[in-house]
Amino acid sequence: MHEVFVNYRTGDGDKSAVVIEQELNNRFGEGTVFRAGTSIKSGERYPEKLINGVKRSSVLLAVIGPNWIHHPALHDEDDWVRREIVQALADGIPVIPLLDGRRTERLKRGDLPKELAVLAEHQSLPMDLHQDVRSSLERLADRIVECVPSLGAPPPGAAETPGSVNNSMADVYGTAVQARDITGDVGTVIKGNHGPVHTGNEGPVHMGKGDLNDYRNSSRTFGDGAIYVEGDNRREIRHRFGDSRKDGDDNR
Repeated sequence: MHEVFVNYRTGDGDKSAVVIEQELNNRFGEGTVFRAGTSIKSGERYPEKLINGVKRSSVLLAVIGPNWIHHPALHDEDDWVRREIVQALADGIPVIPLLDGRRTERLKRGDLPKELAVLAEHQSLPMDLHQDVRSSLERLADRIVECVPSLGAPPPGAAETPGSVNNSMADVYGTAVQARDITGDVGTVIKGNHGPVHTGNEGPVHMGKGDLNDYRNSSRTFGDGAIYVEGDNRREIRHRFGDSRKDGDDNR
């Protein structure tokens, strides 16, 4: 079910409404947004679809262009832009006025029909989809998550992102730094090596692919990627990149 209803007037905010719909569906998933132009199919009774669309939404975005307040239809009780906002206000659905473009001023109570006068008291959000597209859309998406917290949560059972980092580290006496790509002066770094490597230690250092085994200073250190270890480490350090693996080698 959609969570966001986009209210707009054709010819004054409709282009921004399309961009907003696409961005929010990309971020939160297809079907998140109700916009009349795409959500009402040919042959369907639009009055019923519009009213139900508002009632089933968690937040209504009122796209307000520079000429929105001066449009004569706003004072017509049968105007659908007006009716959708009135319905949302009556149902207690949060309404966010989106000021579309730099020339659009904040709403003033005296300029609005009495049924919409309270809309002037709603905190508006400036939108500049011509000069500041990315940050405008990010601010809008963040504000929507505040109204609908469930949109900010990861999907249940979401799989681990490939390339993510899983760490398992026991007590370390000294300094341990691990990273896939390491920059800066962090001392001795060993990454993705094959064969023996001399690091200044007195004991043997055996290298597998990305593995470091120093039997003098630590019981065992292993994993994909890179690791930097300093100090007298007496317990086990592990680091992994990507898919989690079972510790089948722990008892070898």
